[in-house]
Amino acid sequence: MRLRALLDTDALGLRLLGGEDELDRTVRGVMTTDLRDPSRYLSGGELVLTGLAWRRDATDSERFVRILVQAGVAALAAGEAELGMVPDDLVLACARHRLPLFAVIEAVSFATITEHVVRQVSGERAGDLAAVVDRHRRMMTAGPAGGGPDVVLDLLGTDLDLRAWVLSPTGRLIAGSKVAGADLPAETGARLAAEHLAAVRTGRRGPHRLVLGRTTYSLFPIRSSGRSPQAARDVRETVLSDWLLAVEADAGDWPEERLELLRGVTQLIAVERDRRDAARTVRRRLAQEVVELVQAGAAPAEIAARLRVTAPVLLPGLGAAPHWQVVVARVEWEDLPGGPAAASAEGAGGHRASDIAGGPVAQALLEEILVDPLATGPEPADRIAVAHTGDEAVALVPLPAVSAEHDGSESGILADALLASVRDPLTAGLNDDGRVTLGVSAAVHSAEGLRGALEEARHARRVAAARPGRVCAAGHQELASHVLLLPFVPDDVRRAFTARLLDPLRDYDRRHRAELIPTLEAFLDCDGSWTRCATRLHLHVNTLRYRVGRIEQLTGRDLSRLEDKLDFFLALRMS
Repeated sequence: MRLRALLDTDALGLRLLGGEDELDRTVRGVMTTDLRDPSRYLSGGELVLTGLAWRRDATDSERFVRILVQAGVAALAAGEAELGMVPDDLVLACARHRLPLFAVIEAVSFATITEHVVRQVSGERAGDLAAVVDRHRRMMTAGPAGGGPDVVLDLLGTDLDLRAWVLSPTGRLIAGSKVAGADLPAETGARLAAEHLAAVRTGRRGPHRLVLGRTTYSLFPIRSSGRSPQAARDVRETVLSDWLLAVEADAGDWPEERLELLRGVTQLIAVERDRRDAARTVRRRLAQEVVELVQAGAAPAEIAARLRVTAPVLLPGLGAAPHWQVVVARVEWEDLPGGPAAASAEGAGGHRASDIAGGPVAQALLEEILVDPLATGPEPADRIAVAHTGDEAVALVPLPAVSAEHDGSESGILADALLASVRDPLTAGLNDDGRVTLGVSAAVHSAEGLRGALEEARHARRVAAARPGRVCAAGHQELASHVLLLPFVPDDVRRAFTARLLDPLRDYDRRHRAELIPTLEAFLDCDGSWTRCATRLHLHVNTLRYRVGRIEQLTGRDLSRLEDKLDFFLALRMS
């Protein structure tokens, strides 16, 4: 399909703003996005539709267009609904990079354009796929008249006698057929998600099949629209966030036309997935601002002012949230011994950490784990805001008023319950080279308590990281008593505590320039991982082991013991 054909389709109402000489480009797909950097979801040849929510000022246009051009997209179509017009800086940026630019009038929805492109690009498909695509607009329509993915799944049930469900990577039901007998038990959803994640991690070709009792299920991945399976650098970047489509049927003997039909359905549902993900942008931004203020030691009044903006977004109609909890998550990957990374690190004492950015992965996963389990309808009732800093994600969870007979320790999110229903699917997705660790704080009553809650959640996550297993969580109740009482320790006791632990190391560093204190800080920050710590410090693992041994010799402590790790960690924080 050529770009010129889009311009010649009156029903789309597209207006060309630049790139007339490039209208013979071929369109191979369509993607709707308001991400500031959608490159990981682009494979080339797409018509990109955007509502311009990524644009904060004129300088953003050049960066956004450069990213699209580097990804090889065919053209950009910008909606006029948000700003009333397409800004001049975007027009100029597209002209500089020879990227065709269309304006989409407010009266035409992105769903209409997506439907048209999908029809044309798909070419001659089975008649039943055409029927689904014809109803695409209903799936994408917001509000009571719509229905999101449920509409397409209902069509599969009524027209093709296929019962189907859209599941999250943890097995949570996102949408399902409403035909008789189409209820999917939660345990079954978890089993299907675990099988899907295990198949993806081992590289098996889809659709994947699983037999439970006498029922066979076929599992199809739902990837962000416009992204091919090879678009991500590493499958681990998306395995814990991609949805899946489960169909109660054995797709092993299906004709190619029927398989193409289901792939087309996953593409339509992927558009809805992208829309929901974009809707979280505001919550993520608010969380990022609050977390940055807390970490920077901002005044409680300044933090409270941001919370007054955040709470109505998360709890509409409630006003300011009476209480808050903090949840910290970390997703870490390591290459298996004997793999490519291990070979390059041979002689360094083990395998080294992967360079996959853990923060965004942990952010998406924490949003999924903390989604309201009682949410119904086309829009999930998110009640949390998640930011990510470095390799960790931080969630701010607003809570309703705590009952008078409770002190807060028995209310809100409990660490054990948080992962109970998702442990098996996540373990399958992590395979043998990943870990998820979470820490949960107690409920706090004001902005003044958020800094302590963040530190408490981080301490709890470190406790979880010290445990065996791929998926671990710990709550504030599990922290040693001296952690909880730390703010009330007199200054002279604090000085004595830190001096007893750290002065021998400081004296040794002054005499020998051995950098034992920085080594200790890095070792604790890497949760005691020899390979990750050595990589961070640019040391051979044997050198790191020598330094840690010297630390233990000078202090009489054992850094393989959790209690001693916590004491060192607290001493460093109080120094």
